[in-house]
Amino acid sequence: MTVSTPCISICTLDVSGRQCLGCGRTLAEIGAWSGMSEAERRAIMARLAALPTAESGR
Repeated sequence: MTVSTPCISICTLDVSGRQCLGCGRTLAEIGAWSGMSEAERRAIMARLAALPTAESGR
């Protein structure tokens, strides 16, 4: 079984220490990820995909 993840193996937190600069997930989302349903994971990934990227000034 494949588990969906937005992780791009650039695991670095922002200056507040609350959000991953690589995937955009919060620490709470990362911590809860393994217990989430596939639907919950996909909803977070859809939210992340809708955010501006670093190249466009995120």
